[in-house]
Amino acid sequence: MTIKLLKRAWQETDKILLLLCLVLSAVGIIAVASATNRTLAEGAFLSRDAIVMLFAMLLGLVVALIISFIDYDLIYKLLPLIVLGSLFLMLLLFTPLGVAPDARADARSWLKITSSLYFQPSEILKIGFIISFSYHLNKTKHDLSSLHNVLLLCVHAAIPIGLVVVTGDMGSALIFAIMFIGMMFVSGVHWMYFPAGLLAVGAASPIIWYRVFDDIQRNRILALFDPDSFTTELYQQRQALNAIKNGGFFGTGYLQGDFTQSNSIPESQNDMIFSVICEEFGYIGAFLLLAVFLLLAIRIVRVGKQSQNFAAYIMCYGIMFMIAAQVIVNVGMCISLLPVIGITLPFISAGGSSVICLYIALGIVLSVRRSSQGIKYDDYRYARIAINV
Repeated sequence: MTIKLLKRAWQETDKILLLLCLVLSAVGIIAVASATNRTLAEGAFLSRDAIVMLFAMLLGLVVALIISFIDYDLIYKLLPLIVLGSLFLMLLLFTPLGVAPDARADARSWLKITSSLYFQPSEILKIGFIISFSYHLNKTKHDLSSLHNVLLLCVHAAIPIGLVVVTGDMGSALIFAIMFIGMMFVSGVHWMYFPAGLLAVGAASPIIWYRVFDDIQRNRILALFDPDSFTTELYQQRQALNAIKNGGFFGTGYLQGDFTQSNSIPESQNDMIFSVICEEFGYIGAFLLLAVFLLLAIRIVRVGKQSQNFAAYIMCYGIMFMIAAQVIVNVGMCISLLPVIGITLPFISAGGSSVICLYIALGIVLSVRRSSQGIKYDDYRYARIAINV
């Protein structure tokens, strides 16, 4: 019976969605291995960063598959624990455990687990926000556009955004804001609230500019408009652009990128990983990578649309907005259309916590997809938990 159940479970798993994520992870491991090739110990096959990515992918895959068998109704029933847990991790940043690594001196946004292992709580907070905000939208869907409910939804979003702003992680704050706006829009909030919100942000922009942004953040924005006066702030992006141009249409070849292999691009394994792909795999490789991201976004939205549950529908859109926003911002940073704000490329940039949290999000989407197919495993313990809680 167990073998039959597992076969049926595998048949109902969205294998295309799973494959797209695994392809992206494989590209990420390859790209990070190239970007950190100079750090290889003698006789080693992969760098430490690439090994971390590999283990994070394997662990994340296991976690995603486990979550996929859990009825997402149970996830909502565990909402208080999810919210309190993610908020607790964020609050730990204000203790001695919270640190700002050398590469991100302007952001106290990491928890130091060991001398060489860090975890970014804002990654798990994104998942917690998507779950809690979709639940909130579902609870108010019959009177979604009332001023009272819209204000409460804004307060809901302001809590995680405020927390990441206080830690100095303005990049994550931007991603949260995009998720908030996107989820509000697809849920059916009246369109008049959006220009009103834009006017409110415009009115508050002087306070944001002078009180929220620090000198480094302001200079990175100003550098895009006056590059000659901010050469230091633009150095990283200019080197990334030089690498992209050097790759041309077909690329220089794997491990053959002049800028990548000479360590000329600061944080090439993290924020600037897209330039590594462009240099060594060319514009063709970059286009194919973005095409996979597009297919992933379409697949996630399709799962959401197939769901008969409004909260699950919004949750899938929230995950799509999270991934899409990070892709757009990261690529915009690498080609100097946006300032450097420390946003990684999903599945691709080095970082175990980011990869694991992305696979947690994948597991939620797989759970929604399985539930939308009407699959009920009566003899499977997680299904019984979901019914009896």
